Amino acid sequence: MDLRRLEIFAKVAELGSFSRAADTLSLTQPTVSEHVRALEDELGVQLLDRLGRGAMPTRAGVLFLGYTHRLLALAREARQAIDQFQGRTSGELTIGGSTIPGEYLLPALIGQFRGKYPDICISLLIGDSRQVSEWVDEGRVELGVVGARPVPRTVESRPLASDELVVVVPAGHPWFERGVVGLGDMRGEPLVLRERGSGSRDAFERALEAAGLDLAAFRVVGEMGSTEAIKQAVRAGVGISLISKRAVQDECRAKLLHCARVQDLPVSRSFYLVTHRDRSRSPLAVAFLEFLESQFPVETS
Repeated sequence: MDLRRLEIFAKVAELGSFSRAADTLSLTQPTVSEHVRALEDELGVQLLDRLGRGAMPTRAGVLFLGYTHRLLALAREARQAIDQFQGRTSGELTIGGSTIPGEYLLPALIGQFRGKYPDICISLLIGDSRQVSEWVDEGRVELGVVGARPVPRTVESRPLASDELVVVVPAGHPWFERGVVGLGDMRGEPLVLRERGSGSRDAFERALEAAGLDLAAFRVVGEMGSTEAIKQAVRAGVGISLISKRAVQDECRAKLLHCARVQDLPVSRSFYLVTHRDRSRSPLAVAFLEFLESQFPVETS
């Protein structure tokens, strides 16, 4: 089975498009189509439904995609093992991060790690916490950092770093100079939240549950799929929000936004380092895990 064909099939399935996969892989679209067709002929089954300009895995394609990710990961692991045997640390590593650690924590850590190993390439995929845990489960990424404990039984986790959620308000808001906001005050304000499945949303709901409350007590006026969208909505006056302090530090320093603690509802959480319980790890993944663990003391959950 040709590994290049597997790589092309996985890229088309990931991007949902033959043309986008061709651009990403620096190939022509006919070449991409021919490789996928040859793989389908070899297996005797259709892997992708051609839907106009798009492409979607068939049921057989979904099944085969999981094995494809594992085969490609094993090939990368083999190359890295040979490099390591020869005294080099090189190769490619794909990791996942939920929104906050993916955008505000991991990039700087990746930069530091590449300072030690300049011949490597790290791809960072960003999704919500559930998506990243599923990617680890499927073998699409070797490890992830998320804001909520993973659900799949095949995935194990440990707390890596702490995070604090704060109330964020726009410039000109009556709370702009306040350091602490009462929970009762928040119940009278329009509230913008992350979507279900995000770590920050889960942390807020768990804190409310511990206080004997739920979201029905608040004026939720919007749900958004990224922290950046939340920040822009708050700046535009759509409502206030409760998001990671790490995500708004720059805006608060520039006085574009203001953050305050919730007096009677301390909301904190951990970022979790997630890995597959049984799947072997490439030498590069092992090195990156050791690097992460050296940067953060082991926390207790």
